[in-house]
Amino acid sequence: MRNLYFLVPGTDGKFACGGLWAELKTVELAKKICNAEVVTYRQREQDKLFVDDLLQQKQLDDCIFVISWGFDVPKLSAKLKGFNIIYHAHTTGYGFSLPANIPIITVSRNSMGYWGQKSPNSLIYYLPNQISDEFYNYQETRDIDVLVLARKSSTYLLKQLVPELQQHKCNVVVINSYIDDVPGLFNQVKVYLYDSAEYWAQRGVSEGFGLQPLEALACGCQVFSSINGGLADYLDPGFNCHKIAAYSSRFDVQRILKVIDNWQAMTLPETFLPEYRTQNIVKKLGLILEEINIFFEKNHDNIISISDLTHMRLAQLRLKNTTEKIIKKYFTKS
Repeated sequence: MRNLYFLVPGTDGKFACGGLWAELKTVELAKKICNAEVVTYRQREQDKLFVDDLLQQKQLDDCIFVISWGFDVPKLSAKLKGFNIIYHAHTTGYGFSLPANIPIITVSRNSMGYWGQKSPNSLIYYLPNQISDEFYNYQETRDIDVLVLARKSSTYLLKQLVPELQQHKCNVVVINSYIDDVPGLFNQVKVYLYDSAEYWAQRGVSEGFGLQPLEALACGCQVFSSINGGLADYLDPGFNCHKIAAYSSRFDVQRILKVIDNWQAMTLPETFLPEYRTQNIVKKLGLILEEINIFFEKNHDNIISISDLTHMRLAQLRLKNTTEKIIKKYFTKS
């Protein structure tokens, strides 16, 4: 199996975010299957490969470059043209297209559907993000009524809903800083609020996966969340969560207070979380990499590929359909 080089702009400072942590987790999981390394391409870092140095090597046929940083994908795919490339798709909506010789691994079914339409001739796979085993219900007393992590939260959530809940004597905790022990924090919380639709709409791209609501569920929190993007993969309002921003703040407040007053830990079906745990992720990733390695082993020279759905081809197909309808209507005998 080929070596994997996971390309990220950097691993600290301004590049620190949920998408980076998810990618670095994937690197560690991939190491259980084959040789895998992190390669940076915007900043040089000690003890890490830098892409320009790596490309100076002559023997790179036995490797695969994994690209994931949406804004940089077009530039990176052009830079690495001629090499084996995988696109690890987190967020959708960047607008670029990819040639069919680049397999796509998506972190959500939402993203898989997007690429299934946009790149119908590509190899496409679904590999959800991992929920670490430390995310579980400790079965302890919970002192925080409502938790909000400010990053990605909507104006409505921070400026309207939270103040209204505080007026009802709720113990509301809003955090806007790094958290050392996320599982420990979630196990102190009764209700977790998450509303990222506004955040992603401003950026014109989708919620790729939405790791924190799933982590909160795993820890037994009752979750009130938006259902945008990848969140729709696993959130099921009325069954494992509640839809936030439901028509009015008054209605939200009533439902949240009711959950707090009658609080019970969220109990998920036994079959729910295993899909996101390490054992399943490693198994799926192994099968995906097997198929992709076979794909790259084939000689693609002088092969007639399936026609892409380019703007030109779609225009031709529409013109053909219109012409056939006109012929059928005016020139075909009844």
